[in-house]
Amino acid sequence: MTDSILIGGGPAAVSAALTLRMRGKSVLMLYAGGGALEKARRVENYPGMPSVSGREMVDTMHAQARAAGVEMKKAVVQLVQTGKKKITVLAGNEIFTCKTLLIATGAPRKIGLPGEESLLGQGVSYCATCDGMFYKGKQVAVIGSFEEAVEDANFLEAIAAQVDYYPEKEHDTAALHPRVCQRAEKPVALEQSGQQVTVKTESGNRVYDGVFVLRPAVALSQLVPRLETNNGIIVTDADGCTNIPRVYAAGDAAGLPYQIAKAVGEGNRAALKMAKDMDTEEGGNTQ
Repeated sequence: MTDSILIGGGPAAVSAALTLRMRGKSVLMLYAGGGALEKARRVENYPGMPSVSGREMVDTMHAQARAAGVEMKKAVVQLVQTGKKKITVLAGNEIFTCKTLLIATGAPRKIGLPGEESLLGQGVSYCATCDGMFYKGKQVAVIGSFEEAVEDANFLEAIAAQVDYYPEKEHDTAALHPRVCQRAEKPVALEQSGQQVTVKTESGNRVYDGVFVLRPAVALSQLVPRLETNNGIIVTDADGCTNIPRVYAAGDAAGLPYQIAKAVGEGNRAALKMAKDMDTEEGGNTQ
């Protein structure tokens, strides 16, 4: 079991990781990449790193974290399950456990198709490896937004009778298995049709036994059940504690202002609280 898992790869996560390592804690950072900072052409307002690109800043931070002994894995976190003694994190095709968890996923993004959330667990899934076997020999659709979704579609091809692939956003689909049918239409909504799910597009509808929605980010309401949010922002106290014991948040995920300096400070503050809670075996939440 890892002492702390950090979801995110930006300034808040790196700051927390360094602080936790300085206090002798084992740290695993899970990040999908492609964050807002990485896309910045120039960063001019962060002390000590003038006129660098966002990509350069992220690379420098990650190198420092690795040198400090932080374990880093590029993976999409799909589900967090909290228990009395441990937290379980499903990321990609792997399961990790930890004592404390920091959510530093960046600013909330409005994702999801109409009807998607209400059908989760009723024909709609965010995890092909978790739920794929439920659709052995059946008709399924994959709605993918990044290259890793192609891998999951190929995985499903070996299980399901037919797999249709809908690219929700432009990405490389060259590696799709020849028997996976790539659809040109873009999904606009999901609808329940008896025991099946209808994928609605601008040019028509298709019905499937199951639909797998695979994106680089999962809505917080699905990522961490029972997590308290307000307009997509995670509600925390002054130390970064959430309403769930041993789960913390920092950076843009915890609200405005969306600034690197603020994210770094919050990551450090949350890490100090995480380390204290582990050291005192309180593991609890002060809210």
